[in-house]
Amino acid sequence: MSAGTYTPRPGAAPLPRMIAAQAALETRMLLRNGEQLLLTVVIPTLLLVLFSAVDIVDTGAGEPVDFLAPGVLALAVMSTAFTGQAIATGFERRYGVLKRLGASPLPRWGLMTAKTLSVLVTEVLQIVLLTVIAFALGWSPEGNPFAVLLLLVLGTVAFSGLGLLMAGTLKAEATLAAANLVFLLLLVGGGVIVPLDRFPDAAQTVLGLLPISALSDGLRDVLQHGAAMPWGDAAILAVWAVLGLGAAARFFRWE
Repeated sequence: MSAGTYTPRPGAAPLPRMIAAQAALETRMLLRNGEQLLLTVVIPTLLLVLFSAVDIVDTGAGEPVDFLAPGVLALAVMSTAFTGQAIATGFERRYGVLKRLGASPLPRWGLMTAKTLSVLVTEVLQIVLLTVIAFALGWSPEGNPFAVLLLLVLGTVAFSGLGLLMAGTLKAEATLAAANLVFLLLLVGGGVIVPLDRFPDAAQTVLGLLPISALSDGLRDVLQHGAAMPWGDAAILAVWAVLGLGAAARFFRWE
């Protein structure tokens, strides 16, 4: 046995490995949290099944699930990237978790990258589950998968930036209340369940500029009507993404 066999090798692990490990940890914590699962999985699933099976809202011509499925996919993105991430990050900030992680070898941008990867993994699981349920309910999607993917990515970035902005500027209790309130308001007024044309004309103009409206309408244009690429909705999401991430980078407080 040589003298240096058990000599320690101090130093940080390679950056990609640290980010992957943190992303895996973030994902496990999310999937073990019952409240987060209620928000990200149970509520969207119940809304899809209930409003597809019961004629409560007039969704226009065609099967209700063809209108509802794109909106519920948009809601799933918002629930994970915005509401869930804002609440979790807000309490991590309150309890000093972010401060301690910020002092670790993992750089702060690496931590945010890991959180984003965790959000993406969770969204993939949500989308697969909701798609299977929608197919079972008779959904017949159309359109270009690339356009759907681009809209989902833009929506994720936009909502993630807004969620981090809220978590990094408000107290944890305020973030909890505000994130849930915004979730409920956008669920009702964001074109997820109730079509925007059911609102007054003046309200439609304002509501159409919201990220949830742009995402749900964009997905609906592609998946229900077979549009190639709704560039107007994509542009709205891109603007929200730039504004949200820019403001979060500028005003986020780690403690």
